[in-house]
Amino acid sequence: MMKVFLMLCYMSSLFLLFPNLVFGSHNYGEALSKSFLFYEAQRSGYLPRDQRVQWRGNSGLNDGKASGVDLVGGYYDAGDNVKFGLPMAFTVTMMSWSIIEYGKQMSESGELSNAIDAVKWGTDYLLKAHPEPHVLYGEVGDGTTDHYCWQRPEDMTTSRAAYRIDPSRPGSDLAGETAAAMAAASIVFRNYNPAYAEELLTHAYQLFEFADKYRGKYDSSITVAQKYYRSVSGYADELLWAAAWLYKASNKPYYLNYLGENGDALGGTGWSMTEFGWDVKYAGVQTLAAKFLMQGNAGNHAAVFEKYQEKAENFMCACLGKGNQNIHKSPGGLIFRQRWNNMQFVTSASFLATVYSDYLASAGKSLKCASGPVSSPELLDFAKSQVDYLLGDNPRATSYMVGYGNNYPRQVHHRGSSIVSVKIDPTFVSCRGGYATWFNRKANDPNLLTGAIVGGPDAYDNFADQRDNYEQTEPATYNNAPLIGVLARLHGGQSEYSQLLPGILTQAITCSTLIRPSHLLPLILTTDIAIEQKETTSWVHEGKTYYRYSAIVTNKSSKTLKNLKLSVSQLYGSLWGLSKYGDSYVFPAWINSLPTGKSLEFVYIHTANSPAVVSVSSYTLD
Repeated sequence: MMKVFLMLCYMSSLFLLFPNLVFGSHNYGEALSKSFLFYEAQRSGYLPRDQRVQWRGNSGLNDGKASGVDLVGGYYDAGDNVKFGLPMAFTVTMMSWSIIEYGKQMSESGELSNAIDAVKWGTDYLLKAHPEPHVLYGEVGDGTTDHYCWQRPEDMTTSRAAYRIDPSRPGSDLAGETAAAMAAASIVFRNYNPAYAEELLTHAYQLFEFADKYRGKYDSSITVAQKYYRSVSGYADELLWAAAWLYKASNKPYYLNYLGENGDALGGTGWSMTEFGWDVKYAGVQTLAAKFLMQGNAGNHAAVFEKYQEKAENFMCACLGKGNQNIHKSPGGLIFRQRWNNMQFVTSASFLATVYSDYLASAGKSLKCASGPVSSPELLDFAKSQVDYLLGDNPRATSYMVGYGNNYPRQVHHRGSSIVSVKIDPTFVSCRGGYATWFNRKANDPNLLTGAIVGGPDAYDNFADQRDNYEQTEPATYNNAPLIGVLARLHGGQSEYSQLLPGILTQAITCSTLIRPSHLLPLILTTDIAIEQKETTSWVHEGKTYYRYSAIVTNKSSKTLKNLKLSVSQLYGSLWGLSKYGDSYVFPAWINSLPTGKSLEFVYIHTANSPAVVSVSSYTLD
């Protein structure tokens, strides 16, 4: 079935210019699967036994050794062999956010385990890079020596010097983004690996404290990064970004208050943005803050969070071309920010539009633009149009994801893919010899960099598939990270559950004090279901007290209880005996109903000396 993807005002001219242009539906599941293969191709360190990208080998095995620290692992950022900490951390944050929002859809696609593996490959490295509370390694290798050579990672002879920030050489933007990455990832691992999640969150706390206490731009301390990942926006946005993720991961009021008390001073409530990426995080902060507000979690800071939301909606309206300051679009309808790797802004904007569309739908609200109200489906349609353009619905009929479709880039600006695999020909490729033999070779890459999103076309939809055209043919890890969430959403459809978490209630809760905003999924006060909790034991480990609670859910009705959804808030630990379903909990996999008079038990361990708040969100009786 034919679909219309481009803006109506461009349709007639496009078909006159490109009469053979035919658009069809896309296999978003296939694109999602291939995206994770790209991350396997970007791996540094010892590759695992289940490595699927077989043309890669081990590399960077002495990283950090000269500095007395193990920095083996992590990701190469793009087509070079440098490990840049700021974009790597942002990549992990966005992969985690994608899983948090659309993990259910990824699971249904069979890709959730690959998504979690991709996050963990990044967080394992970030943990190594943070050996002390106020020390963070932010780069291994340097762009100048690396770019002088064209070698596959397995043959590297370039400098592998490690660069760090500490109190005398601060980097609040780098430390803040890494805190955000670890906090977001801790949510991903909370139900899969609770101990690992707790480790990540502990590091996130330390890094935020480091970033906030010792303020400064990281590229003033790690000066070799300036030419490649200069922090133009400074560190204020990362401080807010980290606080938002720490609040989401911990529910601690301190971080919510930080957002409320520093939103004006740090620019979060003042800047209306037209971009979102590894450098400028304001639009992401504003989107998260708007979600907190719609959840009813803003507390005494509601007025400040309304300003965050206003700026978030300005960004969405700018993407749609319905704001006061709109984002430029190419004749084919692609949003365009800059010549060098423009696709990073396409995928990140598409992600924010997708999640905000779902937030609005869950809240039963519409977007307020200068030109008038916009429905949530219209915002999702924008994101879909951008993804469809990326996958081939464009004037050149080119897919900008390597390996997807029939017409995609074949001469990618990428050292590993452009040089024969070390497993096929182990002959050493020298620093300058790689340029002579492989870089200047006018032929397709010997190794297919499946799933990579390249920089993409220019402002007029033009694209040259040439290896030396690095502005357009070089991929990057942060291009794919937001896209995986959008692909999962488009492939899996909208979930049945609200993507707005139930509001956090105080511990001193009684039936008469339950007040819920009308647009949120209600907490149900019912005599059909009884929930009883009790503390069963406690113990002290490494100076911290842990409490184990047992919760009994009993069907008090005369019918069979089905489709039960529970809200569990103020839980500071791990839970067993229920299945996670989005932001709710449902029956475990081994039961699908609870007969009259029967009970089920679940347990949780956390660090609060009072029970979590367990409430009924929805259920049916049969």
